Amino acid sequence: MKIAVREFGFFIRNLSLRVPFRYGIATMTRTPHFVVRLLVEIDGVRQHGFAADNLPPKWFTKNPEAEYRDEIADMIAVTRHAAETACALPPADSVFTLWRRVSEAQDAWAHVKQIPPLLSNFGVSLIERAVIDAFCRATHTPFARAVRENALAIDLSAIHPELNGLAPADLLPSTPERSVILRHTVGMADPLVDGEEHDHPNDGLPLSLEAFIREHGLTHFKIKLGGDIERDRERLLRLAKVIEKHTADYRFTLDGNENYRAVEPFRELWEGFRTDPAIAHFLQHLIFVEQPFHRAVALEESTTAELLKWTDRPPIIIDESDADCGALPKALAGGYAGTSHKNCKGVIHGIANACLIAHRRSTQPSASLHISGEDLTNLGPVALLQDLAVAATLGISHVERNGHHYFAGLSQFPESVQRETLAKHGDLYTSHTRGYPIVAVRSGKVDIGSLLDAPFGVAFEPDLSEFTPVADWRYESLESFG
Repeated sequence: MKIAVREFGFFIRNLSLRVPFRYGIATMTRTPHFVVRLLVEIDGVRQHGFAADNLPPKWFTKNPEAEYRDEIADMIAVTRHAAETACALPPADSVFTLWRRVSEAQDAWAHVKQIPPLLSNFGVSLIERAVIDAFCRATHTPFARAVRENALAIDLSAIHPELNGLAPADLLPSTPERSVILRHTVGMADPLVDGEEHDHPNDGLPLSLEAFIREHGLTHFKIKLGGDIERDRERLLRLAKVIEKHTADYRFTLDGNENYRAVEPFRELWEGFRTDPAIAHFLQHLIFVEQPFHRAVALEESTTAELLKWTDRPPIIIDESDADCGALPKALAGGYAGTSHKNCKGVIHGIANACLIAHRRSTQPSASLHISGEDLTNLGPVALLQDLAVAATLGISHVERNGHHYFAGLSQFPESVQRETLAKHGDLYTSHTRGYPIVAVRSGKVDIGSLLDAPFGVAFEPDLSEFTPVADWRYESLESFG
């Protein structure tokens, strides 16, 4: 096989959130939706491939001093460098080889420029996703089958040496599930009960947590912590009452949002929760805690040494610290219970991590290990669908999703895109009473069969004629949008 990237294009569609999303140190009210289109040549056949993501504030760097306009410029710049690198490379013999070459060149460039790995690899991930999309389209191969048959030629041992001699099919499910449990994000500013809404958008969609539980039949939740013991305790007590009012059969995760710079303060919080009878009952439904420690210290020896001493710690996974391929083995050795998958951190990266977790489960059957599916306000028509296709292929049974409730479906996308999405993916989407597509959550799950049957999640080529080329886009248009 010969595969090469010939051209790239970047496009933006400004979006506003129906309600603010508060996470960590950021509150997002509007964002550029960024789309990458590549022209990829595969054995002489030219095929477009697509990838997309919102460009959120304060996630890839979590620098409180950074201006949002500069963060957006940085996210576009790392993607541009990855795209230019891919275009300059000679044809590769596989998707995996192309990905490695782009990654290695990006890493070297980012090191010189002092760009954090999580941000640098975001650019690589967008190019990687668009290449995989083009490959699956050109070869008429659904993504899950491409992974199972290793059509991408992934060398797991090149990423995690202990997987030498193993292929993805040896470690991942033989057939992905055609539905997945939705784990609903409870943001720091989200109203919990009806009547708490200060500025209801009156768009015919639920807003409070209890309204979402009623309408969507939710059973799984992701709860964000703020880092203040008393406030977090009070909030968890309220959440427990709301959730248990509607369902007794529930599970949840806690997101520490990198609030802690050392183990001891988080341990103090946890011990307070564990010894509080009202919260201790709620904690019996906990799956894991996500990234309570700041990325600057999470994998430092001083942190992992303290974590290993804490023998009755809850299962804790990394998220933002999973910035490169060496992070997960280091985390597991340091007392963590796994990591998250997000397409924005890399698809092949996620495949390798899922395979490593599966291998460790087989060799350490008593260990509680997790590969989770987390969200970055994923929206269709591309990003959400590709992310769900990967999660299902990796065997992740429940995934955090929040784009569907912080945005009014696909109402802000061109009508041509809305029509195609409903026509091709009528299992994942349904039509709102006002006509635009919204994610169809039924009994706490979403159906994704059409995504698995498509090449890489998306069964059509999105029309970008009503998106703004990046060269013509200005940050001021976002400031005044919505």
